[in-house]
Amino acid sequence: MKTRLEALREQFKEHKLTPQRRVVLQTLLENQDLHMSAEEVYVLAKEKDSEIGFATIYRTLDLLADLNIVHKLNFGDGRSRYELCNLPSEHHHHHHLVCLNCNQILEVKEDLLQQLETLIEQEHGFQIVDHRVQVYGYCADCADCRVK
Repeated sequence: MKTRLEALREQFKEHKLTPQRRVVLQTLLENQDLHMSAEEVYVLAKEKDSEIGFATIYRTLDLLADLNIVHKLNFGDGRSRYELCNLPSEHHHHHHLVCLNCNQILEVKEDLLQQLETLIEQEHGFQIVDHRVQVYGYCADCADCRVK
């Protein structure tokens, strides 16, 4: 069975998987529960390769987004954030909860829209390939502070 890195390597197609790109991919794989900004990826990648540059991180993240290896997300905090896309064999959507106070981003693993997607496809003949849901509010810690 292929590792996630091997599967991602195949998605590079005609692009070379340079050592720097491999470091960025490995950083994303090791932190796939986080929704990191380019700056956060840079800090972690720098620990693996002290020579890696900030511009390399940006270019690599843009390439990964173009190749549908990562999603570039905007949660309204002024920074793009990145998360790994599902592999073609892992067709699963998830949703994001964004705290308006501390900017924490939580994932809702359940795909609560599957039934709606099926209905839309059946009634309208519309083939859905993806969806994204972002819910804004206050995490448990911030909600507790607002009540006090």
